[in-house]
Amino acid sequence: MDTILKTHNLTKAFNGVEVISNVNMTIRKGEIYGFLGPNGAGKTTLMKLILNLIKPTSGQIELFDEALTYSSYEFLNRIGSIIETAVFYDRLTGYENLELHCEYMGYHEDQAIEKALQMVDLAHIGKKKVKEYSLGMKQRLALARAIITKPELLILDEPINGLDPVGIKDMRNLLKKLNKEYGVTILISSHIISEIEQIADKIGIIKNGHLIQEIKLEDTRMEMKTCFEIVVNDSKKAALILLNTLNLENFKVIDDTTIRLYDFKHPQTEIMNALIQNGIQIDAFLKKKDSLEDYFLKNVIGGETSA
Repeated sequence: MDTILKTHNLTKAFNGVEVISNVNMTIRKGEIYGFLGPNGAGKTTLMKLILNLIKPTSGQIELFDEALTYSSYEFLNRIGSIIETAVFYDRLTGYENLELHCEYMGYHEDQAIEKALQMVDLAHIGKKKVKEYSLGMKQRLALARAIITKPELLILDEPINGLDPVGIKDMRNLLKKLNKEYGVTILISSHIISEIEQIADKIGIIKNGHLIQEIKLEDTRMEMKTCFEIVVNDSKKAALILLNTLNLENFKVIDDTTIRLYDFKHPQTEIMNALIQNGIQIDAFLKKKDSLEDYFLKNVIGGETSA
């Protein structure tokens, strides 16, 4: 089985308004699939549809090579998930919450709870009541609950919310470990595009309920351009020098002081000398490469800054 998840023209409407429209997405076994989109784009709704928490208006979902129906539930023991804010029994300990989860999942394995708590760095507070947990600790406990039954597919909706930088790094490393060492396929959404860039194999980009692009990160990186970013005292005058003195045309004036040059036919020293000799003050001359965020904003969102 190469494909874990596949949707066919998946559509969901609330009160006649489509929030998911004809989505066709494919997640292959062993992939980390990063889900990107602005607030309200439909990421959480799509994840709920995949988990059969809400029913589609039309279209179809295939999980593990089987079509999802209204009464499908057997597949859930093969999936771990965090959707929106994780809910726990606050007066019970983290350990007791995981015990309950294993009971209703029908999962019994010695040391499973201890191992899960250790993997998310909560072993030392497993006996502490959840009402005393910080937001970040609850998010870690949610991940422990999602992975404790050793799922084949993890569906994670904004799993790094509430985590500090160390927690984000730990989460990133754990997801990589689950994927590489245990073969877990992961569907993850996040507002932090740089995090998706560091772990995902493929990204799906959703906007206004439409999956507008699905692309492998390897292919995206090939489209990301390398450039020289030149910071000067007068970018318009510098642009004329690049054009008329050096015959360079492949550049972009970003603002009053910044130019991005995509033409490398002249050495850096030759460009700098030409600018300086014509009265241009150079404050910085850096080699840069577009990030996934640059690509996302430029090619998908069209300048919007939330994702």
